[in-house]
Amino acid sequence: MSRLPSLFISHGSPMLALDAGPTGAAWARIAQSLPRPRAILVASAHWLTSLPAVSTTASPATIHDFHGFPEPLFQLQYTPPGAPAVAERAAALLAAAGLQVGIDPGRGLDHGAWVPLKNMYPAADIPVFQLAIQPREHPAHHLRVGHALAALRDEGVLIIGSGSITHNLRELEWDAPADTAINEYVPAFQHWVYDKLLVGDQAALLDYRKQAPGAQRAHPTDEHYLPLYVALGAAGPDAKAERLHTGLTNGGLAMDVYAFH
Repeated sequence: MSRLPSLFISHGSPMLALDAGPTGAAWARIAQSLPRPRAILVASAHWLTSLPAVSTTASPATIHDFHGFPEPLFQLQYTPPGAPAVAERAAALLAAAGLQVGIDPGRGLDHGAWVPLKNMYPAADIPVFQLAIQPREHPAHHLRVGHALAALRDEGVLIIGSGSITHNLRELEWDAPADTAINEYVPAFQHWVYDKLLVGDQAALLDYRKQAPGAQRAHPTDEHYLPLYVALGAAGPDAKAERLHTGLTNGGLAMDVYAFH
């Protein structure tokens, strides 16, 4: 079985489920370029816990974890099968790495998972389960989580960290033209991440709060950035980054997608 890369996906606004535009086309193209996964693990910025946790439901429900959007968005469903056996395998790998891990038998798929997957695998026929993010833990913790799960890549599991390269909802302009930044810190932070990933400077990436330009505005809170470290860690200590897509929506959401080999 071919070793799969791990991915970091900037999942953007839930509205991309209705009209994903160029971002959706990029997601679909990326999925088509990969070997078909046996299962998909999504570490989503929208499932937050104190300890690592995996979802083991056999039939994950579609979670509409947002409000204030048009009604058609709430009617959308994405209902792939779950992957309880693979989730249990992930839990065992985390435990073997010395991490405490929880099991959630009822957790469905939040929009950090189903919005990009709806474009990547619209048939919803690949089993999916989720991994929680720990917002009170540092990037190094999430890198360790990713390292612990690396063996899954050799077992046909596509590991996706789903968050956002930049995420400051208070400074967005929802009607801004595509690829138009309304604040200079957005492209500055976006380019800094690209540069550090390209050269493999994990020390700088782990210290992004102090080193990255505009870090406090790009991420007032960490949860949308932390999935990056899970994906990076899953590729091992010698991970090579490849940017598969770049873009900007709503004046401030950087939509970059990375593969880690």
